[in-house]
Amino acid sequence: MSSTESSTYEGFTAEERAAMKEHAQDQKKAARRGSRADKAAEAARDVLAKIAEMQDSDRIMAERVHAVITATAPALAPKLWYGMPAYTLDGKIVCHFQSAAKFKTRYATLGFSDQANLDEGAMWPAAFALTEVTPEVEARISALVKQAVS
Repeated sequence: MSSTESSTYEGFTAEERAAMKEHAQDQKKAARRGSRADKAAEAARDVLAKIAEMQDSDRIMAERVHAVITATAPALAPKLWYGMPAYTLDGKIVCHFQSAAKFKTRYATLGFSDQANLDEGAMWPAAFALTEVTPEVEARISALVKQAVS
């Protein structure tokens, strides 16, 4: 980099550092749990508790997204991932919800990992902006989740 360049790397934002710390705490907490069933039940409770902590609009959307995902694909197991609700299949993240407030963004996001079977040609969306969850949005989420786990 040239010394005349005005932008410099300043590291991770406070929000990014907080998310990484939350992820480390989640991992430590999960490692201390007992049986696989206990771990799954506690992880599901952790997700619901995290959703309950969210600000109103994010919480309402996260509750609906959670309900749609768990109803559509009961094989997906809820767990926290970087302090946000995520859904796994065989221990691998398939999709996750990111609140707008967490990273001070304009909208919440429903994201899908490379584990999701959403492949469509040479390019396809892997994240979707959410400003509200209407019946039409719920139907789209349901269809995406079905496709992701097929």
